[in-house]
Amino acid sequence: QVQLVESGGGLVQAGGSLRLSCAKSGSALNINAIGWYRQAPGNQRELVAAINNGGTTNYADSVKGRFTISRDNAKNTVYLQMNSLKPEDTAVYYCNAGTYYTGSYYRSRDYWGQGTQVTVSS
Repeated sequence: QVQLVESGGGLVQAGGSLRLSCAKSGSALNINAIGWYRQAPGNQRELVAAINNGGTTNYADSVKGRFTISRDNAKNTVYLQMNSLKPEDTAVYYCNAGTYYTGSYYRSRDYWGQGTQVTVSS
């Protein structure tokens, strides 16, 4: 089984930065990547960024150039560095353990963290 614990959310002004962390423990078949999702009130959960075990990444168009996903394999932790934050980035952010396929397709699996709130004020 896989367990995920997020940290690093908070309140920040527009234009500011936050770094989220996702600490992973355990293992499971078909798990070779971590994805960061977010869900704002009234919206569906959406994929923000993903990174596989080899360091290959992909990003949602809405965050390209502002967010960076990275991993520290020694610490089993994935980070989401968020810069130039906008009010529309306000959401609960979740990390997910899933499968990264050739062609930059990320498929979520049923391993989710508890979520961390990010609020960006204007």
